[in-house]
Amino acid sequence: MVLSFIKKEYVSNKIGRLAVIRFVTTIAAAMIGTIWALYLDSFFNSIILVGFFSAGLTLLSFIFYFLFIPIVEKKDKGKIYSFSLLAFSITYFLFAINSNFYFFVILAFALTIVGTLKVMSFGIMVNNESSRKLLSQNEGLIYVFANVAWLIGPLIAGFIASKNNLNIIFLLGAIFTFIAFFLFKFVKIKEPNTNSKIHLNPIKTFFEFFKNKDRVMAYVISGGVSLWLALLYVFMPLYIIRNNLSELWVGYFLAATVIPLILFEFYFSKLAGKIGFKKTFKIGFLLVSILTVLCFFVSNIYLILLLLVLANIGIAMIEPTSEAYFFDIIKGKQILQFYGPYKTAIDVNNFVVKIVTSSLLIFLPFKFIFLLFGGFMFVFFLICFKMKDVIEARK
Repeated sequence: MVLSFIKKEYVSNKIGRLAVIRFVTTIAAAMIGTIWALYLDSFFNSIILVGFFSAGLTLLSFIFYFLFIPIVEKKDKGKIYSFSLLAFSITYFLFAINSNFYFFVILAFALTIVGTLKVMSFGIMVNNESSRKLLSQNEGLIYVFANVAWLIGPLIAGFIASKNNLNIIFLLGAIFTFIAFFLFKFVKIKEPNTNSKIHLNPIKTFFEFFKNKDRVMAYVISGGVSLWLALLYVFMPLYIIRNNLSELWVGYFLAATVIPLILFEFYFSKLAGKIGFKKTFKIGFLLVSILTVLCFFVSNIYLILLLLVLANIGIAMIEPTSEAYFFDIIKGKQILQFYGPYKTAIDVNNFVVKIVTSSLLIFLPFKFIFLLFGGFMFVFFLICFKMKDVIEARK
């Protein structure tokens, strides 16, 4: 049903083409994301140090989301995105041939910085190509394609990593990203959003963003998913390995977590447009919270992995619609000014949770992480009661 609808409505239009490009780039990101924590651990040999280093990269990303606001306001978003794809491809290739720790740090910094341009430009392009009534639905479509890639990528990466060759994964990531760079050349993106006024003061923009209550709520809610993903992609792979399971199981687990997203995200994105974002957000965060807390009381690792997979049903209610909610409450050209600051919610939550979790592991066993993340998700559930309810179908 979903596939026939996609074929009928999207295959020939720009949203459909952007979704295909997102699919290709996400295969690369998924493969590398699957082994990223393991790759870091090969240098640090410590879950705690992996967490702290990841937090440092997150802080760097936060800074550049603000510093790049003038570039996004002034430059063509298609050209920015095209440049970022090429830069990603080159950086992945350099990862593949590098074995020096200090050069690795430089590459990680470069990848993080360019990643902010990639995220900002792509999100604005999707918004520009969407009507107000179909924005959440289009975001849902983009996430369907991305999540299929997140299903494929971890399986490939897990298999290759089990053969003890992480460099090949980076090489494949470079190839897939370059293919996406080539495909993007055939997508003609219009450029309706340009600002005659360029905001050069990032500190002023930061405070302006948080003057509006609705923007603040959109910011807070959007960080919930990134916080949850830190558990899945930073800490769980290391937990799996330290429980004497192979890298194949890392791939199996991360691929399995995507299945609920593939099955339900497109449906929930359409539903949110009809009944409002507030209801779906509340149910989603509560479900994730309950299932994560249950993991604390379970000792069987396979049952823990199953509970975390099922928790992603709740994430399916939140992930594809949180950005649509932001675009729905923002006005016109403010998108160019505030989209970068909005995306820092990912970094703020990632930074906080990595620092807090890594610090927790200094004093307590790993299983207490499940209580921590379950508590975080319950806080987001409570915050949802304060948010403005937006129903796209009424527009």
